[in-house]
Amino acid sequence: MLNEVRTQASAVLQITEEKRELLATQNQLLEQQVVTRTAELNQSLVDLKTTQVQLIQKEKLANLGELTAGIAHEIQNPLNFVNNFSEVSTELIEEFKEGPFQKLPPSQKSYAEEILGDLIGNLQKIQHHGERASNIVKGMLDHARTESGEKRPADLNALADEYLKIAYYGIRAKDLHGLTDPAPTDRPEQDRFQCELVTDFDAALKLVEVAPQEIGRVLINLYNNAFYAVWERWSGIPASQTRASDYKPTVTVSTRQLDDRVEIQVRDNGIGMAAPVLAKIFQPFFTTKPPGKGTGLGLSLSYDMITKGHGGNLTVESQEGSGTTFVIQLPQNRIK
Repeated sequence: MLNEVRTQASAVLQITEEKRELLATQNQLLEQQVVTRTAELNQSLVDLKTTQVQLIQKEKLANLGELTAGIAHEIQNPLNFVNNFSEVSTELIEEFKEGPFQKLPPSQKSYAEEILGDLIGNLQKIQHHGERASNIVKGMLDHARTESGEKRPADLNALADEYLKIAYYGIRAKDLHGLTDPAPTDRPEQDRFQCELVTDFDAALKLVEVAPQEIGRVLINLYNNAFYAVWERWSGIPASQTRASDYKPTVTVSTRQLDDRVEIQVRDNGIGMAAPVLAKIFQPFFTTKPPGKGTGLGLSLSYDMITKGHGGNLTVESQEGSGTTFVIQLPQNRIK
């Protein structure tokens, strides 16, 4: 009888010990779950606060964009009048020179012609700077846009190649009609600006979901900057950048498929940029071009399109006197 009691007591103790161990295990699991849920809750709170900050920032940017757009539109109206009336006034002076001017006595013609020439010159300057101001306003309106273009899968190799050719033909035309002041005319073909175009496109590059027009605008801007840099070195402008006799302007465009992103590089062997200039290159209204040749909005707008519109990165490396490299990177999660 005593043995039976002892056996039963031992069984009870064993069951109690098993329950104690089970309870300890369950308590440990509960503690782990509490820690995990607490961490998830804290992360959710952090994400919520981050989203809240982003929404507030987005609202502020939207309001700023609306304000900028309104101001830009108000500025554009008087600019249109300035440009239009300067053009009309120039035409009226030309009509005056063909009509009443011819009836003036010879003794007064020389003085009148000098005044009319000055007036035409002033009107041309007014129109030139009015158009420049209009371009700046247009850039402000582009900056003020709060929504990006429609995104769709696109072949970045094809886009990069297409816009490279467009930009090159454009810079060659400007070499005759606008890069210099006054612009040269009837220059022989062999004396015109020539640039070697080098492409190294990754055949394995996947389609990327982008707004093709916006990426095209970014590429055109980077290409134009590259061509302008090599043109300056080729033409000896500025004077401090005297080109070597064997200098060959070259712009290289390459693409790479990386692990978690896709990359486009635009490299030139132009005049390059000093460190103080490089630090400001993406700031609105900052330009390295001479007055009248740039608005200072192209690179700033390109930076916004890549970083804000496409969630990517736009970086630049440069060495004064050697060249510049712009690098576009788009995240892999936008690749189809």
